[in-house]
Amino acid sequence: MPWFVLYIKSRNEKLVAEKLRQLDIEVYCPVIKTQRKWSDRIKVVEEPQFRSYCFVKLPEPERNRVFAVPGIVRYLYWLNKPAIVRDVEIEAIQLMLNEVDNNQLKLTRLETGSRAKICSGTFAQREGIVMRQEGKITVIMLEILDIMISVDYSKTIIRS
Repeated sequence: MPWFVLYIKSRNEKLVAEKLRQLDIEVYCPVIKTQRKWSDRIKVVEEPQFRSYCFVKLPEPERNRVFAVPGIVRYLYWLNKPAIVRDVEIEAIQLMLNEVDNNQLKLTRLETGSRAKICSGTFAQREGIVMRQEGKITVIMLEILDIMISVDYSKTIIRS
């Protein structure tokens, strides 16, 4: 069965996903945890990774079942056909979102000129030399690729 992309009314993604689950429709609404600051507190909230979109996995003949749920606008189309997302792409999104728990990351100071290994993300398992570090951003020279990259500590794990 293919994954189809649903266009959802704004700020209804999580609610629509829950209603679809109640109809026994396989749905994936990727969320990320972000900190929101109010005048009196800071709170961690879950927000949709892709605003106004959810993915549903169901057979082609049953595609119209989703319209029983309020908040769904339409299917996303590509070249006059319903857009289909492959399983491998959904798995890549899940891996990217689940790989790093941002709350567990700790910022440590890396010495300029020291060796560091990137343990997650696109350049996982690559080693390089720390060129500089500014807050959460570390610039690493990857000798094997002959490039310098900026790595964000809030999204990537680095070990010295």
